[in-house]
Amino acid sequence: MISMKLREHLDQLGVPYTHHSHPTAYTAQEIAAVAHIPGSQMVKSVLLTADDDALVMAVLSSNDTVDLDVLREEIGCQTLRLATEDEFGDAFPTCKTGAMPPFGSLFNLPAYCESTLARQREIEFNAGTHEETIRMGFGDFKQLVNPKMVHFARPYHECPQRLAA
Repeated sequence: MISMKLREHLDQLGVPYTHHSHPTAYTAQEIAAVAHIPGSQMVKSVLLTADDDALVMAVLSSNDTVDLDVLREEIGCQTLRLATEDEFGDAFPTCKTGAMPPFGSLFNLPAYCESTLARQREIEFNAGTHEETIRMGFGDFKQLVNPKMVHFARPYHECPQRLAA
């Protein structure tokens, strides 16, 4: 079932979206494949820890990885690393671990969005489970979340994911 917090938020604001179900999948690339979504439109939320205490959400396409050096400089922190499930699990009480929607603002987290996503008319993302997604206009997403738009993503083949920077 879709995260109730997310559903209530979108419905209360009257934002148009569609809900889709798909076979169980755990990574954004797997979801894109099983749901027949272009990887450039399938968006994932990557949870990071800045200076070992502040959670930060990075939003990017399933085709990409976070360039931690670029994002660390943008945030202005000394260290930036992938957060562990123990560190972020409690921040998303209405979501399955690893299936968080890219709505940092809804969960009181700063969100940084890869600027090239603005080229997409629509995006699709986890709806709080490993079997459901939500599709909506990128403009609506940007207006609701108000993420900081930054070019921090790199294709996997150019920049393998590191754990920290």
